[in-house]
Amino acid sequence: MPHSVSGLSQREVDEGCIQSHALLEPMETSNNTITDKPHISMQLQAAKTEVKVEDLFNDEEYDDEEFRSSENVIGSPESSPATAGALKPKTPAGHSDPETMQAFYQRLFPFRHLFQWLNHSVKPSNDFAHREFAFTLPNDAYLRYQSFLTADLLRKQVVRLNPSRFEIGPVYTANPRDRKTLRRSANFRPMAKELVFDIDLTDYDEIRTCCDLANICHKCWSFVTMAIKVVDSALRNDFGFEHILWVYSGRRGAHAWISDRRARSMDDHKRKAVAGYLEVIKGGAQGGKKVNIRRPLHPHITRSLDLLKEHFQRDILQDQDPWAEPTKAEHLLRLLPDKALSDALRKKWDSAPGRSSASKWADIDALAKAGVSKTLDVKALLEAKQDIVLEYTYPRLDVEVSKKQIHLLKSPFVVHPGTGRVCVPIDKNALETFDPLAVPTVTRLLDEIDAWNKSNEMDDDLDTTQKVQDYEKTSLKPFVDYFRTHVASILRDEKPMKRERDEEDAMEF
Repeated sequence: MPHSVSGLSQREVDEGCIQSHALLEPMETSNNTITDKPHISMQLQAAKTEVKVEDLFNDEEYDDEEFRSSENVIGSPESSPATAGALKPKTPAGHSDPETMQAFYQRLFPFRHLFQWLNHSVKPSNDFAHREFAFTLPNDAYLRYQSFLTADLLRKQVVRLNPSRFEIGPVYTANPRDRKTLRRSANFRPMAKELVFDIDLTDYDEIRTCCDLANICHKCWSFVTMAIKVVDSALRNDFGFEHILWVYSGRRGAHAWISDRRARSMDDHKRKAVAGYLEVIKGGAQGGKKVNIRRPLHPHITRSLDLLKEHFQRDILQDQDPWAEPTKAEHLLRLLPDKALSDALRKKWDSAPGRSSASKWADIDALAKAGVSKTLDVKALLEAKQDIVLEYTYPRLDVEVSKKQIHLLKSPFVVHPGTGRVCVPIDKNALETFDPLAVPTVTRLLDEIDAWNKSNEMDDDLDTTQKVQDYEKTSLKPFVDYFRTHVASILRDEKPMKRERDEEDAMEF
């Protein structure tokens, strides 16, 4: 492949990451000076060429160059013979095939929208230019501290390197590519990044009964739905955040990106505090009480219980049936505050093997009302039941992902290398209808383009003056449109702030 990258070795490991070839960064000589050879400064040369900003970032016309139509592939300088014409590779190599991935990046990936999302403006700024990108290459080499001035430069580099995926890091005080030239390491530090959260179904393995490890189904996806509802509600109602993007991870989870300026500027201490606020489930996979919350309940917990009560009845008691096995039922009994009640329930359940979890949950109140325990504390029982509901429904977040600005997270719209599914945004207003198993794969999308082109090539009624972008021919369209709407809302809110900042800079000058 003309755009493939190979030959990176362990010798290129520097500061815990593999650095890019001379094509990506200037070379340091033995006396630590920088050589600026023509083939080294590819990106700087591209930046110095005459480029009209209005052509790259016009609000009304930027879509025209974002997704090129299929007919433009033939003869394109960036295309290879394998990607010319039909977009689907001839060989059945699967979604991880380099030709498949390159066709996806060339035809379908929304680079312009991604740029505006991370840049918070249509005009280039340091919000994007000082942003770190990290690429995982087909040979498993990992390139960190990559940065780009514009969306077009990012696109060209992605098409050239053809990574299996790439991740997004923070905005630094200086260009990440220049970190080695700074005299003091203190001059290079993260200064902003979206507040992020990670939901992974493997963290639910001890309570989900339908699947485990990397496997998912519609039943256990409800855990992700519950988590998104609770976290999104807290972020909006308790912290006042507005620009929250939920993205499917491509296999078994979801990521949240909060783009509000207040969220982006949070230091690590504030991020840790927000993560701690949302952390309720504590403890490992071993037995024991995992919910220990104070009374009276915090408004966030009260609201969460209200959001989760229907899910507990349907998704937990019926679909998961978590206490069907005697060992699981014993864990439930250990969470109850009264020994006499627990003993009576154990006796009843032992005499009726196969009793459903919904019936066992109803038995708790039935036997409590029957007076099987003379010392039962009704208030303590109610609180214990609330804690049980939370243990089986409340979000189990990987809080370490949220605590530090420097943490890298997979970009929206990349392809998951294991499933081939695209990491698409999730509409928070349609959570119940989102189906992770129906998310389009990269090979399916390329098939859809080929099918559309074939069915319309002889269509005399088709308006040839209006170019149809390739993403519009596929099932990726609603996800790109949703992302575009989300980005537009950020740009509207950021525009006054950008103007004020520009005026302050002019006054200082």
